[in-house]
Amino acid sequence: MVDHETLRRWLLQEGDWKKRRKRKTHRSRRERRAHFGELVQMDGSHHAWFGPEHAKACLMNMVDDATGATLGLMDHQETTEAAMRLLWRWIKRHGIPVALYTDRKNVYLTDREPTLEEQLAGETPKTAFGKACEKLNIEIIAAYSPQAKGRVERSNGTYQDRLVKELALRHITTCKTADKLLKNGFCRALNEKFAQAPLEQEDYHRLLPKGLKLDDIFCFEEYRVVQNDWTIQYKNLYYQILKGNKPLPKPKDKILVRIHIDDHMQLLYRGKPLDFRPISVKQLHQQLHRQHDKTPALVATPKDRSTKKPAQNHPWRQGCSLMRNEATP
Repeated sequence: MVDHETLRRWLLQEGDWKKRRKRKTHRSRRERRAHFGELVQMDGSHHAWFGPEHAKACLMNMVDDATGATLGLMDHQETTEAAMRLLWRWIKRHGIPVALYTDRKNVYLTDREPTLEEQLAGETPKTAFGKACEKLNIEIIAAYSPQAKGRVERSNGTYQDRLVKELALRHITTCKTADKLLKNGFCRALNEKFAQAPLEQEDYHRLLPKGLKLDDIFCFEEYRVVQNDWTIQYKNLYYQILKGNKPLPKPKDKILVRIHIDDHMQLLYRGKPLDFRPISVKQLHQQLHRQHDKTPALVATPKDRSTKKPAQNHPWRQGCSLMRNEATP
């Protein structure tokens, strides 16, 4: 069998090889959505925001598809926590959007295999950000190319032009200070200059349902099993569930561990928070030793080895001769 490269060289020598120009993929321009809040694009822009002498940071950017209205957040990386904080900020300002248009990064979507619990429940694997959007009934639409989310890409270019200059003028070199600038007027000024009115006046943003707290939505959740001593283990740390909880979970029950984005921790059983306290490994070992000491040891009762004395007329006392005489017919 001849290698394909050898065949190509032979054809070139004979003049039978014809080059074909690779045509670009045809793309058609997508019209804007008609309503404010119908679709919001989200993306992270990694750039030297504080100048070439400083490390790159990430501008998390949300752009409404219908109006071009933008909202930004500055962080070190494009993380799940940064995406949650930006969506939280958008909801507080505008309401809950219908759908988000994102790329396929693992912050937003995952391609892992479903766990056994997910298979039994008929659920598809989701990231922590995806679970938060599901609770808020926000659809995540995946983009397969940067051109697909062109509005947020062009908005990133606007930030890279104008925000970099503003940060340099104000001598801002930290993400925290830059984020304050974004919150306190920079994004609003961009919207006043570049945003446009939607085709339809109806706002598709929804209000947050009563009784629902964003602090309980934007968090990280995992299940843990209660051990026989009413402890759980989470990220190599141990936590003691206190006795006064009502209802008190039983050993082998599953409880929900919820970590909020401000690092506040909750343990939930049947939807109710539990009282608990962290314990160290040393305290855990001491607790196990105390329980072991309180357990009564099963001591085997010694057998009564005392022998009974035979009676005076017992054959044993009469000697073997008497026993033989009695045995003789």
